[in-house]
Parts: sequence; C-alpha cells; structure tokens
Amino acid sequence: MNLMCPARILLLPGDIQDATIGERVAQVYAGPFEAAAGSRLADVLGVKLTVVPELTQRPDAELQAIADLHRGETVVVLGLDLGLKLPATVEHTGDGWSRVPTDNELTLASYEQAATKFRDSIPKQPSPALAHLMDLLAERAGVGARVLELGSGTGAGALELERRGLQVRRTDAAASFVDMMHADGQAADRLDALADELGGPYAAVYASAVFLHFDRAQLAGVLKKAVRAAPILAFTTREGTGEEWSNRFLDLPRHFVLWQEEPLRALLAETGWRVDHLTRADGSRGTWFQVLAVRG
Repeated sequence: MNLMCPARILLLPGDIQDATIGERVAQVYAGPFEAAAGSRLADVLGVKLTVVPELTQRPDAELQAIADLHRGETVVVLGLDLGLKLPATVEHTGDGWSRVPTDNELTLASYEQAATKFRDSIPKQPSPALAHLMDLLAERAGVGARVLELGSGTGAGALELERRGLQVRRTDAAASFVDMMHADGQAADRLDALADELGGPYAAVYASAVFLHFDRAQLAGVLKKAVRAAPILAFTTREGTGEEWSNRFLDLPRHFVLWQEEPLRALLAETGWRVDHLTRADGSRGTWFQVLAVRG
C-alpha cells in the first residue's frame, strides 16, 4: 500500500448484475441491501466482501475510513449515492473527493473541441476494405434494413450505408458531431454506448473506428448491449498490442486500445457473438480489423 497515493473507489449501482472490472481490485464493500450483489461480484473478482451497515447512513465517514485503509489501491463500493451518475470513479487524497474522468471521457472532450479538424483529417471515401465490409453488411441485413450506427462522427459512413439501401440511425456521444450532422441536414441522436441503452431491435449495429476508444471491460459491456439490440454486428478496430495516447491529427489527446486477433475473437464469443468475417487491411493509422459477426 502506498500511503502517499489516493484511494481509488469505483462506485457501482447496488443492483449490478454483470460488472466487468478492467483493473485490479483489492476489495468490495457494500451496504446491507447490496450484500447479495456484492457477494457475486467479490466471487468473480476473487476478493473479500465487507458489508458496512452504516454505509448509507453516514457515507462520508465510511468512505473516508475505506479510503484510509486503501491508499494506493482500488476498491469497489456498491449502491452509494454521492449524486453521481453510476458507474463512476472517485479518489480521496485526504482533502476531499474528486471524480476521476475516464480515458473515454477525455477522448470525447477532444472530439468535442475538434470536430471540424477531425472532419478535415479523415479520408473522403471509405477504403476498399471498409467498403467491402459495408457491402457485406448490406447483403446480410437486406435492403431497407434498419441499422444503428455507433459513433457516426461526421455522418459520412451513414451516407455510404444508405447508398447501399440501408436505413441508418446516426448516433454519437459527442454533441459536436451530432450538431455537425444536424447542420448538414442529417437526423442524428446523442447516444453514449457506454452509459445508454442502445434501443432497437435493429437488423444490425455498425461501428467504424469507435471500439478502439473503449477499454477491454467497456467494450465487453457494449458488445453485450449490442447482442441484445441486433443479430448482426459490423465494426472496425486497430490491430496492435496494449494501449496508447496520441495527439495525432487533432493536436489533442485521444486514447486508443489495440487488439490482437485471438483475444478479440474470444471477447466476441464471450459476449454472444460468432465471427463470420474478419480481415486485416493497412491504413494510414496502422493495421485495421474489419469484422462482421452474428449473434451466436
């Protein structure tokens, strides 16, 4: 334990049924009403559960005590209402609580500031590999099929899908891109795939260069939502090892999570998908996977 480091506390809903934690957790804490969910989560994580009867009655004092026990560590607390939208991460440095923005939130903030620069930086036409993936999606889904696009960005991908006979619901988590599509006369909705339900049912879910901004736990959650929303999934993501931050093209930081083929296939299988098509293609920003999967 590092007494100079803040305690990192992951706040999760008290009725959590299926949580994938993307980091090492030292312990799970829960109030009496969250004990059953806490027990399930602790078993999955292989750590101890501590039930704290006073957690909801005096949250500040109990969280302070938990923080003092876990300086330099990460713990999970279930069902505590600090006025934050859950899940959320907070840290305690000894001077008070602060919410910790996720890597994805920092990336979204960059897109909010630089949507126009992003539009100017991307190719005007899809690559041959991406065009082929779109062709496959249109063939499998069928003419007139309704497709949910995650991370529509400038709306260029949706226009390509519509040229192939699909009906596309454009969405993005960045208001800057939603406003851009509206200004171009395109209907679009604000939707955060990490925090919001996807709706549906749809014939397919499509996401080009979006999943690479989700960490592995976040992507697992999105894939589980997608399998409930549609029987077909088409997406692209980058091949590589580990994670990276880059200021390339936008001069603002964006977080990227890279994938190897076998772990990617394994995650798809674990979340209810069967890979039907997977190819690689080199692009200006590295090697990309083009994936079409069906509900397994």
